[in-house]
Amino acid sequence: MSIETKPAKCVQSELEIAIEAPVGRVWRALVEEIDAWWLPDFRVVGEGSVLSLDARAGGGLVERLEGGGSLLWYTVQMCVPETSLHLVGHLAPEWGGPAISMLELALEGSGGHTRLRVRDALFGNVNESTGGSQCEGWQALFGRGLREHVEAR
Repeated sequence: MSIETKPAKCVQSELEIAIEAPVGRVWRALVEEIDAWWLPDFRVVGEGSVLSLDARAGGGLVERLEGGGSLLWYTVQMCVPETSLHLVGHLAPEWGGPAISMLELALEGSGGHTRLRVRDALFGNVNESTGGSQCEGWQALFGRGLREHVEAR
């Protein structure tokens, strides 16, 4: 048997994504159309999985596979419709953890444009590389997946 003690650390990242659509449209895509824009590389359970988001406190961002496979990505801590979504999730060791992710998605509108602010605080077995990797993932998922989905409609 082997036991290793590691100090817990906190890494925070923040990015902003400009989306050419009103806040209401971006919010609807974020919470109701998540399966349509969630990128294939981010589907962990398997090909053909379906993502859903129950955007109420205690709800979850869940990936499901027909036949029973599933993954709880995040639990909703707080939701203010068309304003912000606060999520808490866990990173298993094979995904860079063990760690906890506290993710905030905040929307701010001006005219027909929306600014999405993505803030993630990782706590646990993390370092700057883990935070950078997480930030790159959010940039791809929200900057390509969500933004391109919303702007294409």
